[in-house]
Amino acid sequence: MSHEMRDTAASTRSLRPLVSGHRGASGYRPEHTASAYRLAFAQGVDAVEPDVVVSQDGVLIVRHENEISGTTDVASRPEFAARRTTKTVDGETLTGWFTEDFTWAELQTLRCRERLPRLRAENTRFDAAEPMLRLVDVLALIDEERNRGGRDVAAVIEIKHAHYFLERGHDLAALVMADLAAAGWEGPRERVIIESFELGVLDRLREAGAQASLVFLMESAGAPADQVALLGERARTWLWYRSDSGLDSLVARVHGISVAKADLLHTDSAGRATGTSDLVQRAHARGLEVFTWTLRPENVFLNAAHRGRGGKASHGDWRAEWARIVSTGVDGIFVDHPDLARSLLG
Repeated sequence: MSHEMRDTAASTRSLRPLVSGHRGASGYRPEHTASAYRLAFAQGVDAVEPDVVVSQDGVLIVRHENEISGTTDVASRPEFAARRTTKTVDGETLTGWFTEDFTWAELQTLRCRERLPRLRAENTRFDAAEPMLRLVDVLALIDEERNRGGRDVAAVIEIKHAHYFLERGHDLAALVMADLAAAGWEGPRERVIIESFELGVLDRLREAGAQASLVFLMESAGAPADQVALLGERARTWLWYRSDSGLDSLVARVHGISVAKADLLHTDSAGRATGTSDLVQRAHARGLEVFTWTLRPENVFLNAAHRGRGGKASHGDWRAEWARIVSTGVDGIFVDHPDLARSLLG
């Protein structure tokens, strides 16, 4: 298995990074809406990234998080006022409305809205225009694009809070595989990438023979929620997984890693980027692909060295930052504005 994963990952690398529309073209439309995905297709993405959580009745829903007050109009619906509650999800205490407390029929009645209204005020004009989607709906949109003669777009499926849901009776690994099979998406492997911040769910997918590239997502700091839940202070940190020993441990388990863009940069004492790290080279030496998230043009998201005038929402020198990231040899980038990535890459 280790040798097979190493050879396959290396053979799928290209000279240009794969451009994935992060939740669609979420820089221009409320994320995870049909219009966001269709716009991403029109802007030339190689892939789109749906995040999946689950409903009370076991339907995979495409949402950034299972707490949905920030991305839907649920808070304004009097019929659901009593569903507001407080939960601890992966160690974080949250108050709001959660997908696992609603059936899919109920969730269908909600409408999407912009998650970052202060930053992306222009997108709020699309609020309440579209319903939520299921994973199978996003796969159908991709098939529709291909059948229309457009690009053969891949799906990068991010599984959210896998251990949390497993403890509540929902095995997201099994549900993802069932949805892929139902949609006729069981292969080829290049068409499906499944990623998660938890290794447990990726292990279950590998052991079940999932026809997909498996990618381990990493935060800059902390440790995977499933390992913290099971091992407490003995859990390996993401920092350790980026070490040589940590990368060695992943070779037989996943096809690649996806890291925060900050972990591809060297910075000075003021936090300003001065160069790039060797993480991509070290991962490639082990046959692991490397993706990075999320390239955004607004000043608030840029490294200090590339911020410009005009406030948080204004675009800084995103070209310089993104070019620096691409120069590492990274295999894929996640972007909210696919047209900007295409203009950079040519």
